[in-house]
Amino acid sequence: MKSKSIFYLLLICGCVSLVSCEDRDKNGKKLDTPTSGNITITADESVKPLCDVELETFHALYKKAHVNALYLPQAEAMKLFLEDSVKVTLSTRNLNAAETEFFKKKKIPVSATKIAYDAMALIVNNANSDSTLTLAQLNDIMHGKITSGNQINPSFSKEKIQVIFDHSGSSTISYLTERFNLQGALPSNFYAVKTNPEVVNYVEKNKNALGVIGVSWISDRQDSTTIKFLGKIKVMALSPPDSIADADQPFYQPYQAYIATRYYPLVREVFMLSREARNGLGTGFVSFVAGNSGQTIVKLSGLLPATLQVRLIEVKKKL
Repeated sequence: MKSKSIFYLLLICGCVSLVSCEDRDKNGKKLDTPTSGNITITADESVKPLCDVELETFHALYKKAHVNALYLPQAEAMKLFLEDSVKVTLSTRNLNAAETEFFKKKKIPVSATKIAYDAMALIVNNANSDSTLTLAQLNDIMHGKITSGNQINPSFSKEKIQVIFDHSGSSTISYLTERFNLQGALPSNFYAVKTNPEVVNYVEKNKNALGVIGVSWISDRQDSTTIKFLGKIKVMALSPPDSIADADQPFYQPYQAYIATRYYPLVREVFMLSREARNGLGTGFVSFVAGNSGQTIVKLSGLLPATLQVRLIEVKKKL
């Protein structure tokens, strides 16, 4: 009987010791949990509005959790992730082949959780009489074959088109390079500013500017930032890809429904990448964003959720 009591006492002590090891590191410092602690993550600046709302809600639900987001160009955000300066990054692409090989050699498991479908929006000055562009025309602009507005429409300005994006190391230019198979140096009329808001401000003041921006900055959700930005510029409508046979309109804007159907041609995926080896706060935040609450926020932010079903309603036009 006595031996049984000793056994149970040791078992209890072992469990307490195990919990203690899980909660603290080798130096005795308390570790973060899925719903508490302090961590820093990186996030692509082009999806900052989405990440801001996700964090605001997560922090409201879990008062002991403090996730600090560094909003950076994609190249800088990924560099910190590779260097193990952060365990989680919100990215508009998955790992590429070189990055996958890097983690494989180091035997570091990385999870990639798709959380949304985003779009690249094209914006022009409010003074422009037309805000439509074919995909073929956009391709020619990207390759420097079309350099002025009157090459698109004789009534447009002869001034040189200025293609404006956020940063030379951003996900925006990375996406355009891959989507339009750009080789070598960019055309001389491509200009980088610093942030997506600066792209909006530049386009507002320049009639010949064509801005490229993450759609979450100008989605049709009703908040002060997007309402302010939408009042400054026009959002262009693009022709659908040739592979889309059932499109019934010549041009589509980057609305959620047209991202879902791919009628809008400039769509990309959004991932949360994690190299966290334990169930810490980074894992908790990723799980939240990928869960029902986080996916509802994606939907309300104007992006297309990766896992939450979005109801599409077809509106028939009267002839």
